[in-house]
Amino acid sequence: MRRMRILVLGAGALGGYFGARLLEAGAELAFLVRPGRQAQLRRDGLSVRCPALGDWRQPVTALLAGEVRPGWDVVLLSCKAYDLDTAIEAVRPAVGPETAVLPVLNGLSHIDTLRAAFGEAAVLGGLARIRATLTPDGEVRNLSDWRALAFGELDGRMTPRVEALAALARRGGILAEAVPDIRAAMWAKLVHLGTVAAATVLMRGSTGQIARAPGGVDFMHRLLERNIAIAAAHGVAMPPSFAAEYRAMLADPAAGYTASMLRDLEQGGRIEADHILGHLLAAAERAGVERDLHALACLHARTYEERRAEEKARRKAAAGRAA
Repeated sequence: MRRMRILVLGAGALGGYFGARLLEAGAELAFLVRPGRQAQLRRDGLSVRCPALGDWRQPVTALLAGEVRPGWDVVLLSCKAYDLDTAIEAVRPAVGPETAVLPVLNGLSHIDTLRAAFGEAAVLGGLARIRATLTPDGEVRNLSDWRALAFGELDGRMTPRVEALAALARRGGILAEAVPDIRAAMWAKLVHLGTVAAATVLMRGSTGQIARAPGGVDFMHRLLERNIAIAAAHGVAMPPSFAAEYRAMLADPAAGYTASMLRDLEQGGRIEADHILGHLLAAAERAGVERDLHALACLHARTYEERRAEEKARRKAAAGRAA
């Protein structure tokens, strides 16, 4: 049987982790990376640490954009949403008539962009549930036992390509599922992520720290309820069990849960303000849902981005004067 050929865009926390697991399952796989990461991978191989599956290290194939050719069965996009346009141009040479493009980006707005670039039939819907990080020395570390992937055809069909990919991923230890209604699953993740991102970015603390502060649980529950209402107005009703699960999680004073957006912000990096918080703010306006909390969270994140850009320009000017 021919091995599935998979090109993974990026070998960071998400792409590196799932790429390693798919390699372990027997895929013919390469990572599409930037020159610095290529040199690192060629020198050291890819190293992954995972509490559930143990440590893994081996040489991998790392390609630059100019080295990509057609012939891939799946292109896995693991970039941040703000890098989507660059990612599309990088993988375009790899996408042929039979290639499935599987994005596991946060939010929903990227789907229309990808379908415009590659055609409706090429693009799958997908999401990942993982808490991983890339260390400065290039090691991928999974910070929990989360390692889930869900994906499916956007028209709801269960096709051989999604079933084959799910079976392959499960052989590698990924908690993978091909689902018939991937849009609903993506909305559920956006409701969850949008709540935690807005809360932890605004309050600069974990959900447990917010919960221990007077009024914190009520604040997070109001965010959750409004996000559930936004999804319902867009045709996706969250089941009662979903609301109960996340209400309990947000009320846990011992939880150390933070959104990746907060972690990126605290490290001075770029954040997906428009793609998550801005998307939900616009969706709230369309749905007629009270928007004050979403507007405040979005303003907070966009102000950070303005400050970051200003400081970057100042550093660049100072370096120019010193030269």
